[in-house]
Amino acid sequence: MNKMKILTAALFLAVATSATAGGLLTHTNQNVIFLRNPSRDAAIGIDGIYTNPAGVAFMTNGFHLSLNWQCVHQTRTITSAYGPLFAMNIKNPAPISEDNDGRFAYRKFKGVTDAPIVPSIQMAYNTNRWSFQFGLAISGGGGKCEFDNGLGSLEGIVAKLAQKSGMTGYSFNSYLKGQQYYFGTTLGAAYKVLPNLSVYGGVRMLYGTAKYETHVKDIMVAGPTTGGNEMAAAQLFGKLKNDAITGAEQAAAAGLAEQAAELQARASQLGTYEVIAKGINLNCKQKAFGVAPIIGVDYKIGKLNLAAKYDFKVRMRLKNDNPDPNFNVIAAAVPQLAKFADGQEVPEDSPALLTVGAQYEITPKWRVMAGYHHFFDVDTKQYTDDLLDDTDEVNVGTEYDVTDWLQVSAGLQKTMYHLEDDFMSDMSFKIPSYSFGFGVGVKVAKNVKVNVAYFQTNYKTRDVTSNEGTVKNSYTRTNRVFGLGCDIDF
Repeated sequence: MNKMKILTAALFLAVATSATAGGLLTHTNQNVIFLRNPSRDAAIGIDGIYTNPAGVAFMTNGFHLSLNWQCVHQTRTITSAYGPLFAMNIKNPAPISEDNDGRFAYRKFKGVTDAPIVPSIQMAYNTNRWSFQFGLAISGGGGKCEFDNGLGSLEGIVAKLAQKSGMTGYSFNSYLKGQQYYFGTTLGAAYKVLPNLSVYGGVRMLYGTAKYETHVKDIMVAGPTTGGNEMAAAQLFGKLKNDAITGAEQAAAAGLAEQAAELQARASQLGTYEVIAKGINLNCKQKAFGVAPIIGVDYKIGKLNLAAKYDFKVRMRLKNDNPDPNFNVIAAAVPQLAKFADGQEVPEDSPALLTVGAQYEITPKWRVMAGYHHFFDVDTKQYTDDLLDDTDEVNVGTEYDVTDWLQVSAGLQKTMYHLEDDFMSDMSFKIPSYSFGFGVGVKVAKNVKVNVAYFQTNYKTRDVTSNEGTVKNSYTRTNRVFGLGCDIDF
């Protein structure tokens, strides 16, 4: 038991380290065995604590422990155009191309995520008909991603400021780093009702934490008003605001009430622009906690094994903590940033999930399997609720025992999102994909197996046009994972 305590403490320390080093980017890969073969919904193994908890009851009596390490590399690439405005960037003008519906200046923004340490642990104690289980992993969130030059939506804010002031050029410095993790713990027990039938009940607990750091600073504009020379945008808007205030006072003195009101409204608007032009400093932290039950069943019919699992929805409300006193003024004026206003509760529920699977033993050494996942996204509460439909996944795989000590496996998974264009933004986007994984399991001792695997996700490219055709974004990403795990039976 002392060994078990040491291993558990070491893993909790590793998770704490990974919270600053990276995040899990494919949320169902809670074990390296999944990387070897993502079709595990009806498989019997220690990784079933996540994929098929009822099936874990059919493992041998005693302690079963799985320690896993994954290394994740992901890129996110967005090609953006705010009409021709990006061509106004003085230091980095984007080339203009002619589209069917107008002239657009496109710029590419690329973010990189490297998560060298993504740990997880699964433990089970089986005794006769009972199986008591525990799992710990990074079960959700987008991980950590940095954009050294910010995003198109951030440059769009600056470009529009220049346009509103009648300028023909702008320059600025920008940076964005975001990280989001859902640390998940599962506790539950399975019971063999019959020699070939088991049921499972448990809970999953999620602790969500997120942090977003963005700066947009050194905003300069140039154009007719500045004689073609660069000047601080805040200085220009301050001057225009004062001119409007003076004009409003003069109009009021002349008895021109309607004109005075218009100028006063313009002065108020210019004052908001002045605050934005001084720079955007986002340093938002979010935290939340949620709990929901899990149920499962596993049924054997000769060489065929059938399983199903249902994870209930976890209610999550992330509370914003953003110390910049000027940010809420900016957030009220800039829709892209409204989500991060200080004190706001951001709903980001983890959806309910239904999984069903089948595994068939062709020979004592060769098994094939298939599965289906349905995420009930529509039933969740999200900050952006413009969802078209739920998310579906299908998978197939195979596993073969080459010898008593060597096992090979491989599998495919297809993920199908059905999201409206309004759900997509350069700060958060999801696109359909297909994944493949393969690897080996090597018994290095009678009770110790080492798993080595590679997993890759290939994404489609999603083109989105908004704001009556003036804004165009193209989204894609890459994802590659290498994993090493160790399964030990006591």
